[in-house]
Amino acid sequence: MNQMRWNLDALYPSFESAEFQTDMGKVPELIGDLRGFAEQLSGDGLDPAEKIEAYLAKLTKYEQLYSRLMAFAELTFSTDAKNEKARQTIEALEEKSVELVEPAVKFQKWLGALANLDAIIASSPRLEEHRYFLTETAKRNKYLLSEKEEVLIAKMRNTGSNAWSKLQETLTSNLLVDITIAGEARQLPLPIVRNMAYDKDPQVRKTAYEAERKAYEKIEESSAACLNGIKGEVITTTKLRGYASPLERTLIESRMDQASLDAMLQAIRESLPAFRKYFRKKAEMLGHQNGLPFYDLFAPLGGADMKFSYDEAREFIVEQFGSFSEKLARYADKAFRSYWIDAEPREGKRGGAFCYNLHVIGESRILANFTGSFNDVSTLAHELGHGYHGECLAGESILNSDYPMPIAETASIFCETIITNAALKKASKAETIAILEHDLSNAGQVIVDIYNRFLFESELFKRRERGSLSVKELKDLFLWAQKEAYGDGLDPQYLHPEMWICKPHYYYADANFYNYPYAFGLLFAKGLYAEYLNRGPSFVEQYDQLLSVTGKMNIADVAKIMGIDVHSADFWRSSLQLIEQDIELFVSEK
Repeated sequence: MNQMRWNLDALYPSFESAEFQTDMGKVPELIGDLRGFAEQLSGDGLDPAEKIEAYLAKLTKYEQLYSRLMAFAELTFSTDAKNEKARQTIEALEEKSVELVEPAVKFQKWLGALANLDAIIASSPRLEEHRYFLTETAKRNKYLLSEKEEVLIAKMRNTGSNAWSKLQETLTSNLLVDITIAGEARQLPLPIVRNMAYDKDPQVRKTAYEAERKAYEKIEESSAACLNGIKGEVITTTKLRGYASPLERTLIESRMDQASLDAMLQAIRESLPAFRKYFRKKAEMLGHQNGLPFYDLFAPLGGADMKFSYDEAREFIVEQFGSFSEKLARYADKAFRSYWIDAEPREGKRGGAFCYNLHVIGESRILANFTGSFNDVSTLAHELGHGYHGECLAGESILNSDYPMPIAETASIFCETIITNAALKKASKAETIAILEHDLSNAGQVIVDIYNRFLFESELFKRRERGSLSVKELKDLFLWAQKEAYGDGLDPQYLHPEMWICKPHYYYADANFYNYPYAFGLLFAKGLYAEYLNRGPSFVEQYDQLLSVTGKMNIADVAKIMGIDVHSADFWRSSLQLIEQDIELFVSEK
């Protein structure tokens, strides 16, 4: 078996297997059971606590089955965009899930109307376990439309935003880039060309940048249609539900408040001059006079050829994770050993990286596009952090395992920090510069580039209310946001106005503003890592506890476990100061 490809047999052997076919047949049965139960909520003799317990049991059974089936189809499709069976299964499951909307709305409205919900929850250990889930479900009742309207919206999404999202993923997964390398004209998958941004040869980096931008001409009109369709739908449904804006809707769904976001953004804006100093210093080291060209944003520095085989990456990650926690190291080793990781770049496979936690079987699957750079090692560590987060949630029910976007990046960036700091301890001077620069490059992406994306998406929603944006308008808008964030850190002659095409998060109708969570995760993780250095081994158990409750608490309360106030700009400033210290160290290097 290819060690760089994942194995999905723990979910299902194949789409044709008896196990898969049997489970697909159970979906309508479980939905029918929930629908029938919801119809009787007000008419049987059970007391409210018994009704809620019964509903949770039925919903749990459905979620376990549905998540298993959908995971198999989505994971298959992510590595094989031409797999028709996977695509058809995703569409079939999405269509069936619409039938659950009506009973879910009935239950939510019934639950929201209960006058003594707190007392009812307190009367049952099973309900107490799901207190957060139940109280949040009741509170969000105010944003529900009628049952018929909710069903209609859910049905329309399958031929609206869901269809647009799948089209965009297909476009980018199948896009072949025409590029000439070492005198040879080739056609390469987009992820491979984008990874050339980390190549040590400056001509390869510039060639890849130009070829990538040229390739987007093939799909830019289609991508703009996808983006306009998705954002238009979000604006419509947001207004219908009574949210003030898509951002307010996202914050509520993220279990985060505006005060936390404002405090973080204030600190980020204050830090931008320091990051621009870093970009200009890197430009100077690479021989540029007018700021850093976008094609050299990820250029390696330090004169160290930091290349890793896949086995070397595995060994390094497991060893360094062990310096923090044996539990973390065992998880990572199991992920590699059990073929939970698909790391091989290839045609038809989507770009980037992600972790898919499979709570139903107590495992995870990680997608990456590994080419051997230290950045690829760091990316593997990042995604394994997501997987470890899922491991810490294994003891919770599936209804308590869904954590919000901002806290989702905590464990992943914490694991990146472990790897970076471990590498620095053993590095030569040349490697130290390379690792330090890599860490700052990542921080620049998570702070400056994320701020760039936040500005773009905020303005995109404002303009989309007035009508669809053309490809030119989208490019101009992205350039504006890029300049606002990077300032004189980038060379204005070599920017990247097409980045809205290749970032999949813009194309998720149910995950708008999937940008600020990365900044939250980095800065929250930096603060946690500083606490770990102060406390040592005693920190580990409390850290695992923090991860284990992220599915049943709001963000402010999760942070309080570690004594952190996310409403204070000073907390965010203290984390950013750690990065600014590294910038000063980098700038002072000769």
